[in-house]
Amino acid sequence: MTAVVAFIGLGSNLDTPQDHVERAITEIGRTSHFTLMRRSRLYRTPPWGITEQPDFINAVCEIETMLPALQLLDVLLAIERRHGRVRDGLQWGPRTLDLDLLLFGTQRIDDPGLRVPHPRIAQRTFVLAPLAELAPTLDVPGQGRVDVLLAALGDTHCVVI
Repeated sequence: MTAVVAFIGLGSNLDTPQDHVERAITEIGRTSHFTLMRRSRLYRTPPWGITEQPDFINAVCEIETMLPALQLLDVLLAIERRHGRVRDGLQWGPRTLDLDLLLFGTQRIDDPGLRVPHPRIAQRTFVLAPLAELAPTLDVPGQGRVDVLLAALGDTHCVVI
């Protein structure tokens, strides 16, 4: 297998969220399974889905990996667990750390445990704003360029911190 460039979305809104995101980026950079290429700045964003919760801190990392996508996901889920994340079935609720595999090269993956590109990437400013910082002209397979998708969302209240 050749190396694949992947993008990971990070988010937290519990228990010092900025610290969780920064520590997760450090962990991603130290893992032997991939190389951290670049990271975005941190963004404060309003919650999406369930809106009665604290704002989120979000970022995006670009990595290069030789791992298959499902194995990469396993590594990301292990990092989440180390940060106290419990996946209890509540979608869009508060969390100590959320790591999403947004893009895995140009691949489209539709597996019961993983869908890539992330299925709601074009609806989420908190993903597109930091992703556009790293790769504005990147094509999201089947959806369009990152900068165009972001512009279509309009004012989104994502603030660089």
